[in-house]
Amino acid sequence: MPQRLQKLIAAAGLASRRTAEEWIAAGRVSVNGVIASLGDRADPALDTILIDGQPLAAAEAHHYLLLFKPVGYVTTLQDPEGRPTVCDLVRQVPGRLHPVGRLDLTTEGLLLLTNDGALTQHLAHPRHQVDKTYLVRVRGQVAPETLRRLAGGVVLEDGPTAPAKIAKVRFSAGHTWFEITIHEGRNRQVRRMCEAVGHPVSRLKRVRFAFLDLAGLRPGEFRPLTAEEVSRLKRL
Repeated sequence: MPQRLQKLIAAAGLASRRTAEEWIAAGRVSVNGVIASLGDRADPALDTILIDGQPLAAAEAHHYLLLFKPVGYVTTLQDPEGRPTVCDLVRQVPGRLHPVGRLDLTTEGLLLLTNDGALTQHLAHPRHQVDKTYLVRVRGQVAPETLRRLAGGVVLEDGPTAPAKIAKVRFSAGHTWFEITIHEGRNRQVRRMCEAVGHPVSRLKRVRFAFLDLAGLRPGEFRPLTAEEVSRLKRL
């Protein structure tokens, strides 16, 4: 049955639908020797679909992993500087896995990886407002009014942040610990929010993504998601 090309590419685990659309617009995809256009359809059983001259493989089985990312790993498929990547931790799992979002080099915690491009795009889309909760340690004792500023939203160079939830505040050895829940996905957002209120982050760990947590995992370990967990993510 003919399907839109971006859907076929995403189903093969090569990219999200949005990225596939960019490939099509850039002229990187052809069907039966003709450069494809956005909106074109094809039947992988009958048509020859090429991406950069290479055949589109049949859709592979989808894999969904929950990884406890350690500090010191970059959230990319490959790193030009030769640093270890999160994909190095899941080499034994078949398929071209992609991280869902990212955690920076010095941030640890919960990271999803999958070769389901459609789910990756679904979870990353701003309209779904998926909650992400971080355990934060900042330098100094944070005043209650400063925590209220964080909760109400902070003005950053790329605009004001949405309101956040602050919980489990405690003080220890010159540091303040708390949990912050956000639903945006800006680059280094929690770190920049804390810097904006004068309390740089000294440790950052993502402890929850939507309803998922790190229970039973140590840094560097991962587990497959259950069918029910995958179904719930798709309904978010």
